[in-house]
Amino acid sequence: MLHKTKGIVISHVKYGETSIIIQIYTEKFGIQSYIENGVRKAKAKNKMAIFQPLTLLDLVVYKKSNSSINRISEIKVSPPFRSIPYEIIKSSMGIFLAEMLNHILRGEEDENPLMFEFIEKSLVYFDQKESNYVNFHLQFLIQLTAFLGFKPANAHEMIQEVSDFHHVKLRPDEIQKLEELIENDISAEVKLTGEQRQQLIKVIIFFYQIHSHSFKEIKSLKILHEVLN
Repeated sequence: MLHKTKGIVISHVKYGETSIIIQIYTEKFGIQSYIENGVRKAKAKNKMAIFQPLTLLDLVVYKKSNSSINRISEIKVSPPFRSIPYEIIKSSMGIFLAEMLNHILRGEEDENPLMFEFIEKSLVYFDQKESNYVNFHLQFLIQLTAFLGFKPANAHEMIQEVSDFHHVKLRPDEIQKLEELIENDISAEVKLTGEQRQQLIKVIIFFYQIHSHSFKEIKSLKILHEVLN
């Protein structure tokens, strides 16, 4: 049966000689796997650029209840990004967020239109923002916790939860900045030093690890730190 849905590319892996299996977070079905045959051929109908992480899509897909991997009937990039794939800071942050989402959304196979809308609108906002976006990844991950059901009430609650499993010691100025991130949405301009940013993303990742139980190391974090600092 065919269904129309929006989607956000999370990741893809090679399959066979010319095909890939794509993880897409869909508006209607949550996280889904799709196989795309022949996409790695030179004359492929759909180019690999369509399946880069975080690409926003309009889809017509097949959905079989007894199949863990389905197929895409129609696909269109909507809207195409103007800056995320082309600017080094944004692309590095995008790779980091895609890796985080790959872990966070694992098992999210139910429809969650509010969370989908938040992720979609946040990415469009990030793509269009021309300055003051170096803290977007922290703001996005903090606000996403509300849709996953574990947003902390304040900085002290978050630090306490993390401290039960990890040795964490934040300075008063870092605690204040964490409070600002929790209290404000992604459009707020929170000013952070490079050191504050590194400390806070570490705490946020620990917080996600405690609540999701699905990942340990984030491989792209080191590169992101180098690019931002």
